[in-house]
Amino acid sequence: MSELLLIIQHYGYFGIMLLLSLGIIGLPIPDEFLMTFVGYLVSKDFFSYPLAVLSSIIGALSGITISYILGLKLGLPFLKKVGPKIHISEEKIEKAQHYFRKYGVVMVFFGYFIPGVRHLTGYFAGIAKLPLRKFFLYSGAGATVWAFTFITLGNMLGYKWILVEHYVKKYALHALAGIILVAIILFVVYKRKQKKRK
Repeated sequence: MSELLLIIQHYGYFGIMLLLSLGIIGLPIPDEFLMTFVGYLVSKDFFSYPLAVLSSIIGALSGITISYILGLKLGLPFLKKVGPKIHISEEKIEKAQHYFRKYGVVMVFFGYFIPGVRHLTGYFAGIAKLPLRKFFLYSGAGATVWAFTFITLGNMLGYKWILVEHYVKKYALHALAGIILVAIILFVVYKRKQKKRK
């Protein structure tokens, strides 16, 4: 873990992009932990807040796009073959597949917030042959909200940034349910306003 933090401190914004990209592809890198640490470094003026968020978004988008292309070109057999070598178990694959079948394209957005699932949503979007434009729309929006959330938390918490990892593991699904509920409410309100205008 300390080696990863040193990479960020030594290579700066490029280190953020590289590690998040590799983490999204599926390597065992604690993404939220790293972004919260980056937020902490922002609070110490080691990084610029806008550039830290931008670097995280680019890293996340790079990783999920590579996953999408691999899923599109090589399919599920590739994922099942290579997955165990990068700590993506059969159980994680089945879990992500279940979520993707149930929620479809929405998982490309919300998948970032579910540890163990975010590494696979890009693959399944590719396997499902999700149109590229729609993929970039949802993955870009998700990456932006995800990066903004954890870097802001690290920036606000300061030296207590390390507590975030514990709470993410404990309450990730509860938080996701809350986010989905808020999104549904906002969507319903928007649709009602549209009807009233007509």
